Formats: sequence, structure tokens, C-alpha cells
Amino acid sequence: MNDVLIDTQALIWFADGSAKLSAGAKAHIEDTSVRQLVSAASIWEMAIKIPLGKLTLRTGSLSDFLDLLRANLFELLPVSAEDAARVVNLPGGEHKDPFDRLIAAQCLQHDLTLVSIDPAFDAYGVRRVW
Repeated sequence: MNDVLIDTQALIWFADGSAKLSAGAKAHIEDTSVRQLVSAASIWEMAIKIPLGKLTLRTGSLSDFLDLLRANLFELLPVSAEDAARVVNLPGGEHKDPFDRLIAAQCLQHDLTLVSIDPAFDAYGVRRVW
């Protein structure tokens, strides 16, 4: 199995212990035979949404959330210039979310499987599990 990149929503549900996280997604996230990656784009998205009141973390602050990621041995995947440039080659379509587009580009650039409930990623040719 390929290493996995965990989408922002799946990551939040995992951290919250939410029943919204599917059994399959949870199994992929907890699979110790592959690297579990979290995009810096997800952290940036959360950092924007928290002060706008669009996101509240049950784990506490964003700093507490990062501590939880480290405790679960998740690796942060930085956003490289190559990752950002790959976004230009993604199909257009109705899905305009810049964070999702960057996450899709990272999956393609690094040959990662995405853990996400969002079928919009399928249009980008991303390997997605849920």
C-alpha cells in the first residue's frame, strides 16, 4: 500500500474520535505499515478557519492539535514549489477550493493515497480511500 495523506476533514474527525470517520478511513489512518502524512496546507486551512469562527477544535488550540499529530506519529508534508506548480495541471471544473487542489497536487506529486470523504478529488485522478 502507498503512503497516505490525510485530508483536513478526515484528520479532524480522527482527532475528535468522530463516528463520521468511516471504518475504512480509520483503518488506513491507523495502518502502521505506511507513513501517515498531513499536508502543511491542512494546517494553514485550519489556521485560517479557526479565527473566522468556521472551525472549532475539540482538542483545544491548533498547537494542541499539532501535539496530537506528533503523538500519533503523523508526519507533516511541507508544501514545495513543485507541489504548488502541479496545481496548474489539474483539471478545472466546479471544485475551486485552493486547499483541496493543493492536497490533490501533493498526492499526485508524491504518489500518495488520499484518505478523504470528498469525491471531488476523484476528478483529479487521485487515489482516494474512504
